[in-house]
Amino acid sequence: MRIRPLSAAIAAVAALSLAACNSDDDPRSISSVEFIGMPAPATAAQKADAYSTAKIKYNYSNGSSETIDLAYHRIFLTTDMIGGSMVGGLYDSNDRALADNDGPMAADGPDGTSLIQVPELTVPGGTGNPLALVVNFEYRELPPNDGVSKGGFWSKLPMATGLALIDQNRQNGSLSPKSYQNVSFRSVNGGWIHCGSTLSAWGTHLSSEEYEPDAKTRGGLPPATGTDDGTDINSFSKYYFGDAAKANPYHYGLLPEVSIDKSGKATVVKHYATGRYAREMVEMASDNRTGIGGDDGANTGLFMFVADAEKNLSAGTLYAAKVTQTAAADGGSFALKWIKLGRSTNAEIKALVDGGITFSDIFLVSNTDPGDASYRMVTTYNGTEWLKLKPGMEKAAAFLETRRYAAYLGATTEFSKMEYIAFNAKDRKFYVVISRVERGMADAAGDIRVARNDGGVVYELATAPAQNDTAGNAINSEYVGTTLVGIPELNGGWLGGSKDAEGNQCAQDKICGPDNLRYAGSIRTLFVGEDTGRRNNNYVWAFNIDTRKLSRIMTVPMAAEATGLTVVDDYNGFAYIMSNFQHPGDSLAAYTGADKAEVASLIDSNWGNRKKSAIGYLGTKDGALPKLR
Repeated sequence: MRIRPLSAAIAAVAALSLAACNSDDDPRSISSVEFIGMPAPATAAQKADAYSTAKIKYNYSNGSSETIDLAYHRIFLTTDMIGGSMVGGLYDSNDRALADNDGPMAADGPDGTSLIQVPELTVPGGTGNPLALVVNFEYRELPPNDGVSKGGFWSKLPMATGLALIDQNRQNGSLSPKSYQNVSFRSVNGGWIHCGSTLSAWGTHLSSEEYEPDAKTRGGLPPATGTDDGTDINSFSKYYFGDAAKANPYHYGLLPEVSIDKSGKATVVKHYATGRYAREMVEMASDNRTGIGGDDGANTGLFMFVADAEKNLSAGTLYAAKVTQTAAADGGSFALKWIKLGRSTNAEIKALVDGGITFSDIFLVSNTDPGDASYRMVTTYNGTEWLKLKPGMEKAAAFLETRRYAAYLGATTEFSKMEYIAFNAKDRKFYVVISRVERGMADAAGDIRVARNDGGVVYELATAPAQNDTAGNAINSEYVGTTLVGIPELNGGWLGGSKDAEGNQCAQDKICGPDNLRYAGSIRTLFVGEDTGRRNNNYVWAFNIDTRKLSRIMTVPMAAEATGLTVVDDYNGFAYIMSNFQHPGDSLAAYTGADKAEVASLIDSNWGNRKKSAIGYLGTKDGALPKLR
């Protein structure tokens, strides 16, 4: 963002003043924080860029206030080389870099991000405060330049998680990467579509493997009518193992947890006990035991995991929600009941997988009505099927075919595009994003019957203690979901299929395709990042849950997705609104603006012919924001 010299001087003074006001010996305290939104991008240069012209206003208990311009800072870009390692680089099962005719390949889809304070961490070459930055890479859209590959390459390549050691400047909080390395997934059979993430209260990166590969079709059975599965495990397996037949689908769709030690070494565990489904991410409640998981795609479920012990996801009980609709407005309101799927441990389920269990060991299946009452019809992400559970396979079904088994037991599998989850500790509620209200949610049948809205919706999920499951057994959690209610101000602004002059199908002053979601309790603010093709540029928004004010605070390049959203309240006196973007200029087909050719050219020149995506944060023009506490 360009700032004229006078404005820059004023902003610098304000930043220094504000940092002083937040020092530990300052008698003032923050009473509230307000975001002052920015206009939508108007010029070709703006449409091709990632930037902010929004402001943040700190209000203090003594009645004073200070306002600061926001600015977006790139920490690094995919394909950047840091210490000899490529950001977003892709690797095979021997941790050898995958390459094409252009050299080493990298993902163009940075996603879930955790900025972590690791006790006693040392950053070589650092002079400030040491931090670790863990970044998921979801996919690479561009095909390899090998003279053969064509089309989109989503799900066709093994994915990566990166670890950067960061030097935090003690004066302005700016973040400088001092090293970068790929986090090896070799010991857990590789990484699959790493989407969203959250930073656990115990300092680990809780990751995801979205859109689990269908074990039924992997076993040679035909797909069902209406399946939403478009993954390509054969291609993944070929690139990762060198053998298209080797990858076991039950090794993917799990919950990876990445830990960083004081030497800067990363270790990975994949949790089987938390279930297997198209997990966008998981969010933990304040008890550090209860997690709500979002299930992406069409005809999906809402899942709850209750760990046996705090800060340990290796054993616990898995539940699926049964919803009863109570209203239809603003995405609907619902009462929740929970069906127990089972209790297990990582070791138990991993032993089943390592022992060679297959889909056909768990279920008998037909893609048409077999005329046999012992089969149950289910409609899920995998289409409409008739299933019959084989004797003794309850545990295997619960933890390896989680969504199918949930539907088999009567849980609701009608949600669409369920993405990030956030948690509000003070009010004891979760927030749940639906990126598009469609298909199973918007038809005239089933548990959910609301109006289609391609702009999506954000729900509040209230919790309560002392709840029972549908069998009447107590649920051992203080944070059991009881109701799911759409937030009117965060009901998507879809125009019902109409378009404006530049091809946008959503109103510019409303959210559209919400995906990322983070809550900052210190300032009572929800942050929303978008992923939609219904609007040309995607935005990041701030929504104050008390004032109900919605403010646009960032925009990303046209056709890119805003990802990696997370908020740090206070690291050594500084705050960060972390935000990435992925696949800039992915498709400009819907854009009808007169400057289309110029926008396309600028995206190519700005972002390395669409191979570069940014990992960064919103701060002041000089560095980080002052702490938010």
